[in-house]
Amino acid sequence: MREQRLNVSIDALLDRAAQVAHEVEFDDGLSILPFTAIAHSAIDPRSPLLLVLSDEERTSQSAGTGLPGRTGAGVGIELLVRLYGPSHQVILLPSGARQELGQLTSRAGMEGEALLIPPLAPIEALASPWAMPWLSARLRAPDGCPWDREQTHLTLAKHLIEEAWELHDAIEVQSAAPSDATDAAMAEELGDVYLQIVLHTQLAAERGAFDLTDVQERLAKKIIRRHPHVFGEATAETSREVQRAWESVKAEERAERGDASPKSKSALSGVSRGLPALSASRELQDRASAMGYDWPTLDGVREKFDEEIQELTEALEAAGNPDSITGRGATSAATLAAAQDELGDVMAVLVNLGRRSGIDAEAALRGANEKFRRRFGEVERRAAERKIDLKSADFATLDTLWDEAKAAERAGALDSKS
Repeated sequence: MREQRLNVSIDALLDRAAQVAHEVEFDDGLSILPFTAIAHSAIDPRSPLLLVLSDEERTSQSAGTGLPGRTGAGVGIELLVRLYGPSHQVILLPSGARQELGQLTSRAGMEGEALLIPPLAPIEALASPWAMPWLSARLRAPDGCPWDREQTHLTLAKHLIEEAWELHDAIEVQSAAPSDATDAAMAEELGDVYLQIVLHTQLAAERGAFDLTDVQERLAKKIIRRHPHVFGEATAETSREVQRAWESVKAEERAERGDASPKSKSALSGVSRGLPALSASRELQDRASAMGYDWPTLDGVREKFDEEIQELTEALEAAGNPDSITGRGATSAATLAAAQDELGDVMAVLVNLGRRSGIDAEAALRGANEKFRRRFGEVERRAAERKIDLKSADFATLDTLWDEAKAAERAGALDSKS
């Protein structure tokens, strides 16, 4: 009987909605939800929404838990305002009265049995997960943006790398100084990276290769498959066990695809050659370690570093200790190439030393670069104050200025952003 009464009530509400909301098109569908379900429901603001209010829901203090990925958008009226905007007009049923969402303080203050929320135009539904795919398609339309229409996967590739590094910078700034401003900056950079994903997917969809649904589905399936300790019966108590399981599942995936070439079977084959060298070295050594190829203790890494330093010293001596500043050249191209190989080995061991010690070599070097910028900027400032020409100053003068800059930084006198 309760289900029959509910159906009759909804039919009556729909009839009333058609009478009072002439501007709303219902032919393309309508979502109907209990008010308490909106927090954990995937709402598309581009379609009409009917929220049903029962007496129990009107007095309930619970609005449900947030949908993952939208937990920061609030619940209840706050969520609706976030999705539709405070000035969006809604219709109270069955009275037909209209009110702005921002004026609804709580569902307890709503009159009637339901709330009809008219849809937003796609250009206004910006909080929807489909806003960016719609915008991307619009930019690529025949009457869209000339620049966007000219782009290909290859021309966009460099922008993805640039945006990723800008996001990396924003993450470092936010980690060093958490605030609303640095959080907002990081969110903006995340959006810029996401734009690149959406644009590449749009290009692929236009040629019939795949679309955003395919990308999301394939990614979700891969994550589930590679986490059997979460979504299956396997167990993993440590991060190292997780890494080994991850590599094992990847090997199974390659076997299922029939990848038979030696390259495709390697645990290192998925490491992009386009990565910055330090980051690539870290990833390569992480993957090798996950397969069990690693030093038993940190002492072995330190000993290897000493060994590689000695080999670099010997290689440079064999090359005649070349020095580009004094003009002393290498004995030959071959000996210089050999010294370069040894320098690479030293750097690889340094990356490994950092990896084992919990230090990211890429971040460490970026930090050193920033420190050099600050200190050299202070050297330039002090030299200008004393009318010292850096190009003609002797080494003792330069060294004194550098020591002063170091002391000023340690005393906290230098701006970390300078």
